[in-house]
Amino acid sequence: MKIHNFSAGPSILPEEVFEKSANAVINFEGTGLSILEISHRSKQFIEAIEEAEMLVAELLGLPSNYKSIFLSGGASSQFFMVPMNLLPSDGQAAYINTGTWSTKAIFEAQKFGKINIVASSEDKNFSYIPRKWASVENNQYLHITSNNTIFGTQFHDFPEVGVPLVGDMSSDIFSRPLPLQKFDLIYAGAQKNMGPAGTTLVIVNQEALGKTNRDIPSMLDYRQHIKNNSSYNTPPVFPIYVSLLVMRWLKSRGGVATIEESNRQKANLLYEEIDSNPLFYGTAAREDRSMMNVCFLLKEEELTSEFMKLAIDAGISGIKGHRSVGGFRASIYNALPIESVEVLVDVMRHFALIKG
Repeated sequence: MKIHNFSAGPSILPEEVFEKSANAVINFEGTGLSILEISHRSKQFIEAIEEAEMLVAELLGLPSNYKSIFLSGGASSQFFMVPMNLLPSDGQAAYINTGTWSTKAIFEAQKFGKINIVASSEDKNFSYIPRKWASVENNQYLHITSNNTIFGTQFHDFPEVGVPLVGDMSSDIFSRPLPLQKFDLIYAGAQKNMGPAGTTLVIVNQEALGKTNRDIPSMLDYRQHIKNNSSYNTPPVFPIYVSLLVMRWLKSRGGVATIEESNRQKANLLYEEIDSNPLFYGTAAREDRSMMNVCFLLKEEELTSEFMKLAIDAGISGIKGHRSVGGFRASIYNALPIESVEVLVDVMRHFALIKG
């Protein structure tokens, strides 16, 4: 039976990526060596990481003054690396709090300077994106979490605030075109739309670096990683290689603009069923619904285990909602085919019939 993987992360990857990465585990690029043992200084891996950086630039349209680097430590490490590299000790930065990951980013950033929480949706359990915020004038940057995996909300338009943006895009990177000119820095853990867990992509405007007057440890200094082409130390070789394969797959499908249309079709199909099905309702404000993570509940909570069993029997995996919201969460990242969404919708319709 085919399994339909709606996991929030680590998440579904394209089938051809599994096949190519599995082959590389046995024999990488005809070297007779596994990708798991190849030197990160080898010609073959240097070519792979250079291609990965080139594809980031091509797929997202990076201006020449921006640089992409692959790091370890997950997006959570960026919660402190961002202010360490961008925020002077006597400066201040603005943050919009839209959920768990924003809250954690704020906690870490407060160790490096004054942090102003200029807007928050905590009053309604992070079920919407704030539309109004305090002035961000005199702030070094405004930090946002572009998509919220736990609560199922997403910035569909990015703020025009007069200061550079910093974006945690761990769960929607490569899912849609980006107005990069608004951002000084974007970071994203790989394990949603880009690859397996183990590497983190950072895209940074190099002109924003070197202005903190802070003595930054070399391993935490973006400039060192840029200078050494993501290999200041031994990088996460396998996750970077698999991310390269995913980006090749994305390019072959027409790139970011094409995948955005596919993601919109999947999201519309599922949200339409949630809104029309008498048993279910969505948790996020309609205008802020995520195209990546669809959160919904049953109107009769006692039916939860029965619906979950029906879903599992249909091969549906990973739809249990986060404890902060409950119910169900269907993560519909780039690699999830629309056929899997159709299976989930069919199960929801069938459940409404048998309970109607």
